[in-house]
Amino acid sequence: MKKMKIILSFIMLGLLIYSCNNDDTNASYPYAVRLTDAPGPYDEVNVDIQGVEVIGEDGKTIALNVEKGIYNLLEFSNGVDTLIATDSLEISSVKQIRLILGADNTVVLDGVSYPLSTPSAEQSGLKLQVNQTLQEGFLYTVLLDFDANKSVVKLGNGGYQLKPVIRTIEKAISGSIKGKITPIGTMAVVEATSSTAVSYTSNVNENGDFLVMGLPPGTYTITITPALPLLPVTKTDIVVTAGITTDIGAFIIL
Repeated sequence: MKKMKIILSFIMLGLLIYSCNNDDTNASYPYAVRLTDAPGPYDEVNVDIQGVEVIGEDGKTIALNVEKGIYNLLEFSNGVDTLIATDSLEISSVKQIRLILGADNTVVLDGVSYPLSTPSAEQSGLKLQVNQTLQEGFLYTVLLDFDANKSVVKLGNGGYQLKPVIRTIEKAISGSIKGKITPIGTMAVVEATSSTAVSYTSNVNENGDFLVMGLPPGTYTITITPALPLLPVTKTDIVVTAGITTDIGAFIIL
């Protein structure tokens, strides 16, 4: 009888180990990458997206199902975004996202289209740090905040170069601040500065609206700086909460 109990114990232990290993093998983690932008002083900023990859903790690279094409970044600002890649991963840890650009990038300014030269290293893969640990059954979404204003660089020869400035945002663990300025049509830069002196910027769009996204929870000061001779406006003690957009209302620029 004692021998039989020992045999049964080994059988149950083997089944348990098999079950755990089988669960790990079959685990899947739905994953999505979306694209957004801060408004910029251009008619269009068109980027040629050809691939999106995720890189796991062990260096394993997975190519996501990507919607290849040319995206006008200025169509996705002030809370508007678009899905560019999705997949169901078999890894539970994502360390980096790699964005692969094509060569057909352009900027339109005053109705004239200019090619955006792109460094070959950034075409072959722009790496963005994320450091995520995934849980099975939850859809993880990463928002790529592509700052068109900072990403387009004017060259000395009159041409333009694309040097992408991109911030990764996880909406579930960050908040946003939105507001409006008048008169409508006034161009201005909006800066949100945390109590630890970390700053995040955006621009006011043609309708006077602004949205600063991807803010870690905390207390912020908003400074709205229009072009001279108009004067800056500041609002302090704005509390940001994860998953919530704080509306700070309208401001008159004089």
